[in-house]
Amino acid sequence: MKVSTSKILRGAASAFVAAGLIAAIAGCAAPQATNLSDELPFDQAVAQASDGLAGQTQKLPAFLAKVESKITKRGVVLDPMLDATTGQQTAATVLLENRVTERLTTKFDQFEILPFQSANLSRAQYLLTGTMTRVENGGGGKKRALRINLALTDLKSGTVVAQASALAKDEGLDHTPLAYYRDSPVLVKDQVIEGYARTSATPPGQRGDAFYLDRIAAATLINEATTLYNQERYVEALGQYRSALATPTGEQLRVLNGIYLTNAKLGRTAEAEQAFGRVVALGIAYNQLGVKFLFNPGSTEFWSDSKVSGPYVMWLRQIAKESTTARACMDIVGHTSKTGSEQANDALSLQRANFIRQRLMADAPVLGARTKTSGMGFRQNIIGSGTDNAVDALDRRVEFKIIPCS
Repeated sequence: MKVSTSKILRGAASAFVAAGLIAAIAGCAAPQATNLSDELPFDQAVAQASDGLAGQTQKLPAFLAKVESKITKRGVVLDPMLDATTGQQTAATVLLENRVTERLTTKFDQFEILPFQSANLSRAQYLLTGTMTRVENGGGGKKRALRINLALTDLKSGTVVAQASALAKDEGLDHTPLAYYRDSPVLVKDQVIEGYARTSATPPGQRGDAFYLDRIAAATLINEATTLYNQERYVEALGQYRSALATPTGEQLRVLNGIYLTNAKLGRTAEAEQAFGRVVALGIAYNQLGVKFLFNPGSTEFWSDSKVSGPYVMWLRQIAKESTTARACMDIVGHTSKTGSEQANDALSLQRANFIRQRLMADAPVLGARTKTSGMGFRQNIIGSGTDNAVDALDRRVEFKIIPCS
């Protein structure tokens, strides 16, 4: 049988193209993370990071990827984005997730964003996480830029399949915490939140944080409860927080704090105190207990508005009780917001720490030998805005750090 030269050439060309497609697909198996180092306006930075994230998931050349996207949608569940420094959801983090969602769904046909609910964890292919973090920008120690990290993690394998990072200008953004975080008496940042942040910065091909991913089912319940709290639906929120607590991985700071907050809003004083005691106990166990005691400006007197400072006596009673039960030794560290001179704030933060120590000793004298105090002024500000409002409330905190007993 004779075979024409043209057929041989066409066959060779087809084989070459096929080999090229295979190479292209193989080359996309382990994509490189998108890292945008130039500082951009917020919307532009988010758009480019989102585009980079989506581009890394294309395992086929562009002309075939478009065809594939019309056949099959990739389900994505979005765990609400966070301020990585504080662990809080803010107006700015909500804007970030809205912008990312809009970009992925309007520009890329392959994605279907599903509500962050337990039932959708089995339907979805990817988990989307994202953080913003304040970074130093220029001289003078001013924090005016935001590092945005986005990641897509395969829900079955726990492997990060795409990651993008961009630097955005912090201009005109509202960093006010959402109601749950604004009302929270403590810094709600534990191993789960830290694992979320690590996952959002993990390069493609590596596994996301196991501690966080193992608790993703509970996270869906926590998110539903927190949404209800922010909507002032406190009875329903309390039920959801209790449901989350009943799961195998539900004993988390966000859950116990939510049970405290909802009981307090519902006027259930005894239940609220019991819940706050559990918050303190868990914080001591993890050595992560930062409490927002607000003081009148320039003084060691608690904030005059009883709506704010009314629970402080109970907080101190539970901190004294749980510290005694745990036989903990603590460094009580005072912090101030970034207004006034460094010397004045150092002195004031130490005075406030001493005041808290004296109040604890009144409830539990044994803590006199187990505690010491220090004042950090504004050197360890979490926010650093110096606005003295809800935005930087965490800067005006007292921390209880567990130290070895001498």
